[in-house]
Amino acid sequence: MENTVKITAAEVNKLRQATGAGMMDCKKALVEAGGDFDKAIEVLRKKGQKVAAKRADRESSEGAAVAKINADNTKGIALVLGCETDFVGKNENFLKLASELGDIALNYDNKEDFLAADFGGMTVAEKLVEQTGVIGEKLDINAFEVLEAAYVGSYVHINKIAAIVGFSAVVDNIETLAKDVAMQVASMGATTLSYKDFDPAYVASETEARIAAIEKDNIELGRLGKTLKNVPKYISMSQLTEDVLAEAEEAAKAELKAEGKPEQIWDRILPGKMERFISDNTTLDKEQCLLDQNFIKDEKKTVAQYVATYGEVEVTGFKRASVG
Repeated sequence: MENTVKITAAEVNKLRQATGAGMMDCKKALVEAGGDFDKAIEVLRKKGQKVAAKRADRESSEGAAVAKINADNTKGIALVLGCETDFVGKNENFLKLASELGDIALNYDNKEDFLAADFGGMTVAEKLVEQTGVIGEKLDINAFEVLEAAYVGSYVHINKIAAIVGFSAVVDNIETLAKDVAMQVASMGATTLSYKDFDPAYVASETEARIAAIEKDNIELGRLGKTLKNVPKYISMSQLTEDVLAEAEEAAKAELKAEGKPEQIWDRILPGKMERFISDNTTLDKEQCLLDQNFIKDEKKTVAQYVATYGEVEVTGFKRASVG
């Protein structure tokens, strides 16, 4: 028998506003539900479950990164809502969903509790399934990071990278400092705060691997008659002990003597030579340690030196969440 349920435009619009589903999908769901609003939502949810099951093995490597900070700037979250295509990842409704999820996430300390949280009468996990049916792509929370500190700031780069940074105290112009350091985290991709955090075994392994790679490159450069790359003995400040630095200073003095430089001017030249030695032998720190990286807005300073210009404040931690 033909379905005679009359569905009004207002009812369709109400369901559309509640779920984000398309106009025709909302009308079909209302017809199937006999005009019952709650049953229509359930119809759309079941459709989402079917789509989600079919797309479970798909990669959700696109999406949007979000950072949210609480009202008193003592807690922040960074998350990535993943989808399958960049087209969906840039969609206004998708970005709105990601932002709403970020607001909810602020109330939770781990991904599991967040997924079980309420989202308009359903859990966050159920909302993702529902929206998978609406959008037609697999949706997932691909990253979930939380940070608490005396002050937490954030930076989001074109909805693709979200960074949050914690500080030990609130100082004058902390907003500017926090944004600058969060921008550094987003741009340069540090993995740890300081070289002091490195495991010695990791540093030793990285040193061996990097030296081997440079030596391999030098074989080819030599064959082509090009200038060979410098092969460093060290790659981190954690390896530059007092003995290593003393030996480097003696080598620098011997070099100055061989060049015929008067001893009375060595004190003016040695600091620069030692600075160059340290720079050449701390490449790992500059790549992976936030405080030891060159500050992106002023490469004459490290991030640690830039932070120090704000007075009695330190970076206590950071988190980074990126699409892909």
